[in-house]
Amino acid sequence: MQSRMFLVGLSGGIASGKSTVVAVFRELGCAVIDADVIARQVVQPHFLAYQQIVHYFGTEILLESGEINREALGNMIFSHPEKRQVLNSITHPEIQKEMLKQIFKYFVLGYRYVILDIPLLFEANKLTKFMKHTILVYCDPQTQLSRLMKRNRLSQSEAEARIASQLPLDEKCKLATHVIDNSRDWESTRRHVLKLHGQLEDSMDFLLVRLAAVTALAGIGGAVYFLLRHFVS
Repeated sequence: MQSRMFLVGLSGGIASGKSTVVAVFRELGCAVIDADVIARQVVQPHFLAYQQIVHYFGTEILLESGEINREALGNMIFSHPEKRQVLNSITHPEIQKEMLKQIFKYFVLGYRYVILDIPLLFEANKLTKFMKHTILVYCDPQTQLSRLMKRNRLSQSEAEARIASQLPLDEKCKLATHVIDNSRDWESTRRHVLKLHGQLEDSMDFLLVRLAAVTALAGIGGAVYFLLRHFVS
């Protein structure tokens, strides 16, 4: 058994109930890093990405408060793939830096594993190589459709179009190492999460954080290098 912290990628589909599963993991005291939350953070005025976005897209995307109007920016890149690529090239490195900072924090705190909540984990398929385990939150197609229609007040055709824009859950199931079926009631889902949490906790011998070893790597630069080697190896 390996004696070190590992990363767990968590994803799902629209209206599959990923937030429900994340809530249970948090209730259990697990470390969860939400990629969506970080994506919103890095475009705040005091971040480098904000300055770069405004420089490229112009001040017309700003609200009166000075913050980026996410709806206006979304409309601008919707039908322009080249602009979407520029936006991604600006935000993705900053998102990854913030995620790495949080991973390092949990590493120092001695967590057994860290969950990375990434909505498009399987679509992007770039971060899965860093994950020891991947989890898909699944529900059957009919349940997914009815939940989405009810939650977003959509017609059936509108809901079907949104679901069709993502990789089908059945396809994602084949890519995940663990599947949590959220088609039934909350208690059933909770029991499944508890069981999986126990498996992940027992999948390695716990080792108190090797803080002395990290410190010996001469500051943050060495520590980040050590951390990257730690997860890639």
